[in-house]
Amino acid sequence: MAIRDLIPWSRGRDVAVRRGDDLNPFLTLHREMNRLFDDFFRGFDLAPFGTDRFFDRAIGWPNIEVSETDKEVKVTAELPGLDDKDVQVELANGTLTIKGEKRTETEDKDRLFSERYYGRFERRIPVDDVDEDKVSASFKNGVLTVTMPKLPQAQSKVKRIAINGR
Repeated sequence: MAIRDLIPWSRGRDVAVRRGDDLNPFLTLHREMNRLFDDFFRGFDLAPFGTDRFFDRAIGWPNIEVSETDKEVKVTAELPGLDDKDVQVELANGTLTIKGEKRTETEDKDRLFSERYYGRFERRIPVDDVDEDKVSASFKNGVLTVTMPKLPQAQSKVKRIAINGR
């Protein structure tokens, strides 16, 4: 068995070398690099570069951070350039949804290129055993913080498991 057979995304895929291409090592290298990147993104269930959905799924804007303690779950989202009126936070059926829209304020006809992100966004974070009546959210300096206290029965559900040595 070849080492390559152990890699899950390469099973059943043979590298076909066309006649004439095997004489040019640069074309062969180019083809192999393309295959490598395609396999890499396929392994993470991401579309390859050049499709519109890549940016929605890979970048995952806004950046979020989820932390959990014994008593609460805290979600922090970085939303630079937004106000609290541009963001909606909802909790339904065990899913926290953060959505909103970042708008451009000016129409600049002379701009040829812009790396600023404008448009709608939505992030969904699954949460379990939180007290929906006591969830709070705050927005300060472009950072949204959602604090969700855990239910009392969720706090007692944790069972520590001993690790036995050899």
